[in-house]
Amino acid sequence: MARTIIDIHVIQTVPPSNLNRDDTGSPKTAIYGGQRRARVSSQAWKRATRHAFAGLLDDSELGVRTKRVVELLAQEITAQDAGLAESAVELATEVLTAAGITVKAPRKADALHEAEFLLFLSRRQVQNLAELAITAAHDAGEGKVAVDKKEARARADREHSVDVSLFGRMVANATDLNVDAAAQVAHALSVHAVDNEYDYFTAVDDHKNADDMEDAGAGMIGTVEFNSSTLYRYATVDVNRLQDNLGDAQATRRAVEAFVRAFVSSMPTGKQNTFANRTLPDAVLVVARETQSINLVGAFEEAIYAQTGRIAEAIQRLTDHARDLHQAYDEQPVAAWAFGVGDKKVAPLSELAQRSTFDTTVTEVGALVAGRLAAQP
Repeated sequence: MARTIIDIHVIQTVPPSNLNRDDTGSPKTAIYGGQRRARVSSQAWKRATRHAFAGLLDDSELGVRTKRVVELLAQEITAQDAGLAESAVELATEVLTAAGITVKAPRKADALHEAEFLLFLSRRQVQNLAELAITAAHDAGEGKVAVDKKEARARADREHSVDVSLFGRMVANATDLNVDAAAQVAHALSVHAVDNEYDYFTAVDDHKNADDMEDAGAGMIGTVEFNSSTLYRYATVDVNRLQDNLGDAQATRRAVEAFVRAFVSSMPTGKQNTFANRTLPDAVLVVARETQSINLVGAFEEAIYAQTGRIAEAIQRLTDHARDLHQAYDEQPVAAWAFGVGDKKVAPLSELAQRSTFDTTVTEVGALVAGRLAAQP
């Protein structure tokens, strides 16, 4: 069976910002090619991508990740059968336990039981588990509720949502409920070396400042650490695994289109109100392959030292590295698209891909995915 893999490569410049902080509040960094680079973790961009799905997909195709799964399921049981409101929490606990999901008492004494770990469930899975609990309650009548364990586990492991199918699910104490992720996202790295800087700020006490008898000192002072960078971002989608997870070709096409659009246009929200660092990519290269996913970060192992024109050099480096890699490994992409800002800057990518626009690329990637899935035996 022919594989279909979608690689997304992005060159994106962000001004002074702190997109993704470490435990001390500093922008995350990494050593690459012997130089300290700005870094935005894969988790940060996956979260931004997943949040962007809300404007691209119907709620029924998305999931919920929470430890408060007893509360979530109890609410769904009550919504489906208001007559079971008083026993909804007990029923939710019963059906989750039957599915192999451990729940335990939270730290707060008056709070409901929670899952031991964050649990990622599709909305359909929540609805189906609630239906099972309701059926069990009606079947039991005045007796003890008994939930079929096999059925509970089955309902927790079918009709996966798009986000669960893309990003996967790990249930540590019920590994048969695990879902292998169809998408992988790399840590974004700057194509050049960076040094973090500090913004010293003061905040004026308006009421105190209006009092002639008071000093003019600030009500608060502090520092915020930041850097600015041109980032290389990369993500890949294994379309065949996504199809296996979703079980539907049309849903797979919608998922791929949503992922490409959301990954390209999303931005982590760290310190966004402080820096207003929201930008769109300078250049995007989308490559469809049938061999394996290929990260092109090697183009930037040697840091770019240009004081100006980093975007243009990054695009040229990306083009040269991809061309050389394709030649060395006899790699023949199925198709490729490129778009970005400024004809002169983006022109080198025409050597690798057909020039396009954002909307056209998303549509044509979706059409390619649909065609290749339909051609499978």
